[in-house]
Amino acid sequence: MSTTTNDATNASRKTQEHRLSGNMGVGELVMSVLAFSSPLTTVAGFIPVLLMFSGHTAPGIYLVLTAMLLIFSVGFVKMSRSVPNPGGFYAFVTAGLGKPAGLGGAFLALFGYMFIGYFAPPLFAVTLQGFVKSTLNGPDIPWYWYALGIIVVTTALAYHRIDLSARVLTTVMLLEVTVVVIFDIFSFATSGARVEHGLGFSMPWLTDAGLGLALLFAVGNFFGFEATVIYREEVKNPEKTIPRATYLAVAGIGLFYAIAAWAYVTFVGADNVQAAAEQNTVNLFFDSASALVGKIFSDIATILLITSILASMLSVQNIAARYSFSLATDRVLPSALGRVHPRHKSPFISSLAIGLIWGVATVIFSVLGVSPDSLYPIASGSGSFAVLLLMFITSLAVFVYFFRRRRSERELFWQTIVAPIISFIFLGVITYLSITNYSELIGGSTLMTVIFMTVTFALFFGGIGYAFFLRSKRPDVYARLGRQKI
Repeated sequence: MSTTTNDATNASRKTQEHRLSGNMGVGELVMSVLAFSSPLTTVAGFIPVLLMFSGHTAPGIYLVLTAMLLIFSVGFVKMSRSVPNPGGFYAFVTAGLGKPAGLGGAFLALFGYMFIGYFAPPLFAVTLQGFVKSTLNGPDIPWYWYALGIIVVTTALAYHRIDLSARVLTTVMLLEVTVVVIFDIFSFATSGARVEHGLGFSMPWLTDAGLGLALLFAVGNFFGFEATVIYREEVKNPEKTIPRATYLAVAGIGLFYAIAAWAYVTFVGADNVQAAAEQNTVNLFFDSASALVGKIFSDIATILLITSILASMLSVQNIAARYSFSLATDRVLPSALGRVHPRHKSPFISSLAIGLIWGVATVIFSVLGVSPDSLYPIASGSGSFAVLLLMFITSLAVFVYFFRRRRSERELFWQTIVAPIISFIFLGVITYLSITNYSELIGGSTLMTVIFMTVTFALFFGGIGYAFFLRSKRPDVYARLGRQKI
């Protein structure tokens, strides 16, 4: 009897040693998700690009995407309760489509998030380099030193307990949101004298010329809400926190960006905003902010843009590290990547490994003389496509999972059938648009398009093939796929 008790105690202790831990609430979890899209970077950098394609329908495009992704969240939240482990899309695809598809999805996720995260070092470097030279009249420091510096900072934060990252992200997000809200208020407040420019916006139509590219660029601003289930072990009361944070994150992101886009339309004018975005894409936000609030406000916004990039990179690194941790826990990747820090309860080895990969990539690109301006659109675009493809696969997995269960368990038809079908069709359309417009997505050549798209699909199908290999040669590892044993 004593031996049995000791064995149970040892097993419990071993399980706890391999579990992450944290104390995030709904607010901190939502802010961690919001940080992924980097609000100020999106408002200053991505919305002007969206305005180029969509003009005064940009706010409506965000509203459409919000509605569609809220529908996706219905099945997503239901799945989080039915598959209560922290594997994210990896666990969901495994549960719905089987272990081979699940492993392929995990490889897509790890690749996607690591590439999305690498948009930050070169963009941070270019932004800070320009600010130091032009605003502060400082020295001309090579871009790679700035890039390596931000990698060290985010890796140090990701190394520690998730609560530290959450506090940093929450603080930065509140400052960013404040700046954007001030911009919105001043824009709407001054619109009374600009009636001739037009104050309203229109909803998009299927016949709009730039609708496909507009949807494609805008949907990436919502990525990262998968973190609500990835942090399952690190939040308070996950059964309540995860659903609330998911819906709040999707709705909050959509409305926040819709209002910001509307503020652009209001200030510049519905008839002029598309042309203005084409002529002044890079500086449209800062020139508008300077005209509305003043030069000092514009400079403050520039500083917060720099911290916004850092926060986004930290958010992505935390998610990527947990995917690496999940795969290592399932023994697909080296077991060292699945180690939990004894004090911080963080996936510290995985966090260090991702930071090291980004650092090595920075050194290689700098030695090869690659311009940082060409790096961040390729990293962001290729990574976003991988995550979008995974979301499309996940929507199918959710439908299949609940469709199979309908024979044995009674589930709400809307949550388990209708919502997953709608999201599957919608994400299928966006995925098709991504494939047909991939060169615009990454801002690269035909050769780069072929290379990165081939690599993306090879990761998914390679993961499927590797899973079959594990089933044949290492059945103990195969049994664990999808965080089935935690």
